Amino acid sequence: MSTLSTLFVTLLGVFPQLIQCCHPLTFSVIDLSHTLESSSLKWPTASDFKFSILARGWVQNKFWYEMNKFDTPEHISTHLDAPAHFSDTNWKLHEIPADRLVGPGVVIDIRDRVVNDPDYRLQISDIESWESVHGTIPKGAVVFMWSGWDSRYPDKTATFNSETPDDTSTFHFPGFHPEAVRWLIDNRSIGMVGVDTPSTDYGQSVDFEVHQIISKANVLGLENVNNLMKLPATGSTIVVAPIKVVDGSGVPIRLLALLNQDGQPLCETNYKDGTCFRP
Repeated sequence: MSTLSTLFVTLLGVFPQLIQCCHPLTFSVIDLSHTLESSSLKWPTASDFKFSILARGWVQNKFWYEMNKFDTPEHISTHLDAPAHFSDTNWKLHEIPADRLVGPGVVIDIRDRVVNDPDYRLQISDIESWESVHGTIPKGAVVFMWSGWDSRYPDKTATFNSETPDDTSTFHFPGFHPEAVRWLIDNRSIGMVGVDTPSTDYGQSVDFEVHQIISKANVLGLENVNNLMKLPATGSTIVVAPIKVVDGSGVPIRLLALLNQDGQPLCETNYKDGTCFRP
């Protein structure tokens, strides 16, 4: 019997309800990532993504062989901000514990707020409204701001909401309010914040206060997130897959959400009696 099969049988005996609810054959995977290519969006001060073909073709008509290389800035397309991005003492990319790259997903919908105010920042009141419907945000949660901005990507003018998208002073897009992020860290012990815009700070920020707050708290940031419309407000499991670059301050990622195949939340566990239930 394989190691994986042995583990499954062991878990089945110890946590039968958990296995029934969360068996990997019962869930689907939602891709929350944009692609990484020459048209990928990044901050104007960053270099462009470059892809080069080193070898591509048939070798003596016997087999296909392909190898490429790429040159990329850290903070481009869908990417992870490590705490080192805005902290000189906290985790660099390779120092982030693996268990901090997974967490329960929370999606806070502010689409109606940004229609007439592209500079809107997610408020504590938005969090309170969400919790009044869905319950307390769990510890270690990945809290997403859903503004609908991913539909603009990769149009540079539309995403930065500026006719001069190389001038950062002209940017107008939503983000988190610093007080909302501070509240989530102090009161809910979240693991990550994510946005479908280019920055966790709103476009008009000049001191990137949200970046400073989350970096000092070893909370990870996810930017240019895609497909949040495919997630429920609660119940998903978020998986972040970064390359383990030594001394990195960030990296493009494959960002995934796990859901039941019917599109409902994957599962939640009542830790008092070990049973799984669907919210």
